[in-house]
Amino acid sequence: MKFIDYVKVHISSGHGGSGCVSFRREKYVPRGGPDGGDGGKGGNVVFRADPQLATLLDLRYQKHYDAEKGQNGMGKKKHGKDGADAVVPVPVGTLLTDSDTGEVIADLNEPGKEAVAAKGGRGGLGNSHFTTATRQAPKFAQPGEPGEEKDVTVELKLLADVGLIGLPNAGKSTLISVISAARPKIADYPFTTLEPVLGVVKLENFRSFVVADIPGLIEGAHRGVGLGFQFLRHVERTRILLHLVDVSQGAPGGPVENLLKINRELALYSPELTRKPQAVVATKTDSADPEKMRELKEYCVRNNIDFFAISAVRKEGVRELLSYLVVKVGGAQ
Repeated sequence: MKFIDYVKVHISSGHGGSGCVSFRREKYVPRGGPDGGDGGKGGNVVFRADPQLATLLDLRYQKHYDAEKGQNGMGKKKHGKDGADAVVPVPVGTLLTDSDTGEVIADLNEPGKEAVAAKGGRGGLGNSHFTTATRQAPKFAQPGEPGEEKDVTVELKLLADVGLIGLPNAGKSTLISVISAARPKIADYPFTTLEPVLGVVKLENFRSFVVADIPGLIEGAHRGVGLGFQFLRHVERTRILLHLVDVSQGAPGGPVENLLKINRELALYSPELTRKPQAVVATKTDSADPEKMRELKEYCVRNNIDFFAISAVRKEGVRELLSYLVVKVGGAQ
């Protein structure tokens, strides 16, 4: 299934039904009065967070959502039926914004949470409402109010406790495959992971937390270079960032230089990301360059950054890292 996390849709709520102009016409009732009923309310366009969905794929193929129009009022003071709502299911973690104004409509960050993105028009009053002492036979009624019509930007931001970040081939996919049941594609070339991968880490004491493998970022990601701009949004909801840095002998560039490069991209995308808790994880220690390891560790100590060294392949240092994370995120039982 292709991962879709950003789409624009056009929505229209239902128009309200018109009120009815009607007069009683009954045998033996010579002076029948007005009895026009009210029009029904137009249906709303409602977005609902559905925990069964993982992407916005359905919205990619259906770009228009229209709610039902309210029924017109009828004689004998019969009210028109309200129009049915158009309910649009989306994944938990979906953000809705008005495409024209940029105004946030709703953040559907809990299962079952709903938001009315376009409100249906109110139904018009029938002529039975407009009688007075001097106007006993009104020959008019209210029209129904029009519904709302707008373009909505639907954006999915993954809900995860821990976000794995780092340059391509830093070892993120290997780590998430070791600590969870997630099975991302793993290979020795850039951008192996082409979409975010979520994994649930379950520990022996029944605690668990969710980890997101964010596709490899590179310099210029905030401008759309590589895959980063597309997936940086998923870093925003994580509670802690694990910055994986390759310290193996064949890793290109210096470890501190690589660390700072990605952190600059986070800051340029959103200054808020720089205030998130972050720990640094030296990876591929089974083939580590001692000088790179020393340089990275000393930098973290000087800057009071939590530091870990692991070999995911050999599962060395992984248990200590998980114990740290469960304390940091308060893993669910």
